[in-house]
Amino acid sequence: MTNQKEMKKFESGQATERMPQRKVFMPRADVVETKDSVVVLADMPGVDEKSLDITLEKNVLTIFGSVEAQWPKGHTPEYVEYDIGDYRRAFTLSDEVDREGIQASVKNGVLRLTLPKAGPAKAKKITVKAE
Repeated sequence: MTNQKEMKKFESGQATERMPQRKVFMPRADVVETKDSVVVLADMPGVDEKSLDITLEKNVLTIFGSVEAQWPKGHTPEYVEYDIGDYRRAFTLSDEVDREGIQASVKNGVLRLTLPKAGPAKAKKITVKAE
């Protein structure tokens, strides 16, 4: 429970953590492994390529999609059963993924991430120098 001092910090914009303004959903995902890659299929209804942000930092691949309610012009909803919000999910990648070859596409609200497998580690001769 927040105390009044923390609440005043939040109200004055001094809070250290931003509170989300909208609901954030974790999209359901299927992970399929093929001979050459790992494929992630994530359901993100209403998301298109313009509202999708995918980042890779260290070993964490984060997907974020934003959806805006689309009502006919001049209409206001009276009753809504489908919640509108953003999508966010993070995956920790192993060293077996070729980070430079990751590809993403979206079609009909389904994000497809193709994570190619890295080639086998090659042996490398290390030269030793005398001091």
